Amino acid sequence: MRYVDLDGRVGDVTGVIDPQLYLAELSGFADRLPPGAREFATDPGHYAFRGRRCVKDLVPQGAVRSGDDGIEIRFRHNCWKHDEDLVIRYTGVTVFRADMPDAPDGTGAPDVLDVPGVRDLSDLGDVILDEVLPASDGGCTHEIGCRPGTLFVACRDLSAEWSPADCPELRVGSGLRWSGDDPGS
Repeated sequence: MRYVDLDGRVGDVTGVIDPQLYLAELSGFADRLPPGAREFATDPGHYAFRGRRCVKDLVPQGAVRSGDDGIEIRFRHNCWKHDEDLVIRYTGVTVFRADMPDAPDGTGAPDVLDVPGVRDLSDLGDVILDEVLPASDGGCTHEIGCRPGTLFVACRDLSAEWSPADCPELRVGSGLRWSGDDPGS
């Protein structure tokens, strides 16, 4: 990633996830992002680590082609943090890479633009963070860092949709609370 630091340092502590440089730069290039990408990247909850709509800790589930140049990626919630799943729909896709260094088939970086059906992405692991950048052709790129893999999409635009999670642990009366919940509410 260009701006998001997935292995930052604070004093003697290493391995700190730091989106601050990206967030500082985002204000300068947000107007060059396509509308859907801009809405997703600038959402106040996107990088709020304790928030329910932060992408951190989501789990990529699968990618499927839609039409001639579209791809849809589904992300499963983390029961301890999210109460919604996320679907990102990309249009005008020119590049899609799912880089899984330890892939059992040994491919490492398959490009699913040529693969019909659903591509399983669960081996990528939990999302660490992502970065949406403007592309020179007026579209955007979206890089998603995971443990241990990476997703990369170059497209005309994207749309993100959150939907209620189907998770027994989230059912009323389960006693679970999400990080960031106010214990007084």
